[in-house]
Amino acid sequence: MYSDPFSTQKRTRRGGAALTAVAVFMSGAGGVIVGRNLGVQSSDRSTTAIGPAATQPASTTPGPVSADADEPVAAVAAAVAPTVVQIETRTGLGSGFVYDESGLIMTAAHVVGTASDVSVRLADGTKLAGTVLGTDDNTDVPVVEVDSDRDLPVATLGLGVDLQVGQTAVAIGSPFGLDQSVTAGIISALGRSTETPGGVIPAIQTDAPINSGNSGGALADGHGRIIGINDSIITGSNTAGNVGIGFAIPIDIAKVVADKLVAGEDPAGGFLGVRGADSTGDRVGALITDVEAGTPAADAGVEVDDVVVALDGRKVSSMIDLVARVTTDEPGDRGELTVLRGDEELLLDVTLGTSPQR
Repeated sequence: MYSDPFSTQKRTRRGGAALTAVAVFMSGAGGVIVGRNLGVQSSDRSTTAIGPAATQPASTTPGPVSADADEPVAAVAAAVAPTVVQIETRTGLGSGFVYDESGLIMTAAHVVGTASDVSVRLADGTKLAGTVLGTDDNTDVPVVEVDSDRDLPVATLGLGVDLQVGQTAVAIGSPFGLDQSVTAGIISALGRSTETPGGVIPAIQTDAPINSGNSGGALADGHGRIIGINDSIITGSNTAGNVGIGFAIPIDIAKVVADKLVAGEDPAGGFLGVRGADSTGDRVGALITDVEAGTPAADAGVEVDDVVVALDGRKVSSMIDLVARVTTDEPGDRGELTVLRGDEELLLDVTLGTSPQR
């Protein structure tokens, strides 16, 4: 059974997941954290709509790589690799990339863990002291700051880029401590809901090989724009290696969270106030098993045994899909739930709240 992550009862495990596969967070050459991960969110919003209307407009920012490059992957590597760093803590290592000229670095929250200070090794081998400005376990996004006496190469972020399944994806990081490693593949799927250390996000799925130590590193498109933060993989029960299913936190989500962390704000996700499970039979969706009194769900008229099949017209195929959509939006966001109640289909207006646990 699943619950709204900011409700009074946490999720356990995803129903219907293959028993022979687990997802692992890709930090540290010496051991991984078992779990799931994923994501998609918009920019600075207060009472905007949930769903496609809330996403950032299509990007007009050109990347550093020309579309007609003779060796596109090599060109992406040359443009992006100088911005990619290796992050070391007392318990392991991961990757990251410089995204702001002031010395701000994005990585994955499970890479830094509970550390307040980390060691950052730049692409040229220079080591700098890094300070963790804040972390958000819900999206698995932190921000690390370094102070350098020289200008640092800064990555181009692909904010608002219209991604497509099948397009080129290039991963750069430190798998097993092998810094500046480059792998390439494609985007395998978009909006693939999966768990993070503290929640669920809809992520980019890629077959570009990523392994332990890649977490926090860059996932770039064919123009050299960062489209995601490499975060986790699914692996078979008999191996800890990559089997071609990896997940990245979409950069649109990560940038929103990073901006709030830098500003000292709480990057709280939305709160609905329900618990539920995957619907069975011929009804595909999120089956509501409990609605907490006085919550946004109760105010919207959601009832026990309702099956949520869409949010703002976008299909909801499982409880984890609903959780991912809600918790990567913000308190105050408004949306429309499509629910099946018996033989009737209803449209319910909902305004997301803030978890009482925040």
